[in-house]
Amino acid sequence: MKPGIHPEYRPVVFRDASNGMAFITRSTIKTDRTIEWEDGQEYPLYTLEISAASHPFYTGTQRMLDTAGRVERFKQRYSDQPKAKSATPAAEAAEQPKAKAAAKPKAAAKKAPAKKKTAE
Repeated sequence: MKPGIHPEYRPVVFRDASNGMAFITRSTIKTDRTIEWEDGQEYPLYTLEISAASHPFYTGTQRMLDTAGRVERFKQRYSDQPKAKSATPAAEAAEQPKAKAAAKPKAAAKKAPAKKKTAE
């Protein structure tokens, strides 16, 4: 390694702010705080917002969302919106012949006989 260009790689204590769990590992993170560890030595301290000890995915205490309440709020919010216009009887009558025509099987198209090529 080239001297003078790499950060200091040293033991650092990481402490979870939500539950107080702490662990020691090696890191290059810079911090001004220190803590006395179980072995009696003083190490740099870095406080984490969340770790595997407090994250819901790892602890299995995931928070259930109130999806039914969300659906009800959505319905209440948008239920007073004007609904799409329903088809008038005249419009329905105009659509019926198109549907009937689409339902009828089409007769096979007659092909014109191919012209024979003659040698000139």
